[in-house]
Amino acid sequence: MRRIAILLLWFAWRAVVAQQAEPVTPAAEPVTPVAEPDKSYLLPALEIITFDFLLNRYNRRFSGSTDYDVSAASIRRNLRGPWVVDNDPFKVNQFAHPYQGSLYHGAGRATGLGYWEAAALTFAGSAWWEITGEKTPPSRNDQIASGIAGSFLGEPLFRMAHLALKDGSSVPRAWREWVATAISPAVGLNRLAFGNRFDSAFSDHDPAYYGRVHLGYTHVTQHAFNTSGSFKQNMAQADFAIDYGLPGQPGYTYHRPFDYFNLQALFSSANGVENLSTRGLLYGADYAIGDNYRGIWGLYGNYDYLAPQIFHVSTTALSLGTTGQWWVSKTVALQGTALAGLGYAAASNTTRAVADDTEYHYGMASRAGLALRVISGTRASVDVSARYVSLGHITSPSSGRDEISRIDSAFTWRIQGPHAIGVNYLWSHRSASYPAIGSRRQTLGTVGIYYTLLSQQRFGAVDWRASAGD
Repeated sequence: MRRIAILLLWFAWRAVVAQQAEPVTPAAEPVTPVAEPDKSYLLPALEIITFDFLLNRYNRRFSGSTDYDVSAASIRRNLRGPWVVDNDPFKVNQFAHPYQGSLYHGAGRATGLGYWEAAALTFAGSAWWEITGEKTPPSRNDQIASGIAGSFLGEPLFRMAHLALKDGSSVPRAWREWVATAISPAVGLNRLAFGNRFDSAFSDHDPAYYGRVHLGYTHVTQHAFNTSGSFKQNMAQADFAIDYGLPGQPGYTYHRPFDYFNLQALFSSANGVENLSTRGLLYGADYAIGDNYRGIWGLYGNYDYLAPQIFHVSTTALSLGTTGQWWVSKTVALQGTALAGLGYAAASNTTRAVADDTEYHYGMASRAGLALRVISGTRASVDVSARYVSLGHITSPSSGRDEISRIDSAFTWRIQGPHAIGVNYLWSHRSASYPAIGSRRQTLGTVGIYYTLLSQQRFGAVDWRASAGD
């Protein structure tokens, strides 16, 4: 027994020594699974239904029209169809409806939905309004304006609101929530209601962007049109533009719709909203040519609303094209976009009282656009853009034609920091011919001088050359 006890003590002592000699491996910490970004399909649907109900109540109370006296009978009738083309005021159909659709899209994006999910929700929300928001027959042109153009406008507004909220934003911290709400009301209201619940659903991946604001005075220098009605020769104008996701940013990708977009909004004392336009890359890829050129190409979505004092035109289109930047020399860069495509367009005279119904018309249209910017170091830039819309030739060449052209050119000189001055020449032209009205040629040219506030001192030039050489 004594020998057995001695052996047991010896084995115990060896076990203790071995345990002390071996390194102690810490226990593995439990792996916390990464939570999926939060999103909701129910919340934006309820927000859209509530918004449409309140908008109907407001219009019914204050519009003076019986179009909003919706009933169960009118809803049943609209569900059966048919869908028609309406001739409501141009600003209602081609500006208010796309903006209404942008609110639907923003509600989806602000509650965690991806672009295509929010776009589908926007299309459904537009159909819901057409059937339940008005007692008039549902409108095909309004469905395109709200359901499709609404997403082409809503996505840039959502991403701009996100920029305003980011750490490092040029917007003062105390104003960020208010600015984001003004840009995209759905973003601000959902943050107020749910805090940062949906913040992780979207990351902008730090795009290269360039924004500028023109504030100034414009004078009409050329006018030629054979329609009656007065126009203003002197105007105050505010012009905002942003290029987001400029090619050449190291590490930036274009896997999602609108990872690149351009938005421009021009407000005039003569006619309110004169220009609201967006173009965004829906599907495409980036590419490089040599060391000095970077670009993207693919399918773009376009929404244009142009309303100078002499005519109106609006287009919702899909275009093929490219956007790129070329370093011409060490300090001079050339940026540009070229697009060509097809879409659904509307055109009219500015004064319904002098316009025949045939002059307020819809149809398939070809669209082309070109934008160029020459950047000289950090001191100056020259911008030239041109747009062309041809409406009528595609669907019914015998009934008439409508061709609209617009050229916008500007020279900007930086004084100090973000402060600059600029001059601008803007030329708008319409040539139309229809059996009921004959031929119309309308031209308006303006010259403006501006104070300009720049977001970046390099006017948006992206310099990848240092990183490319590493």
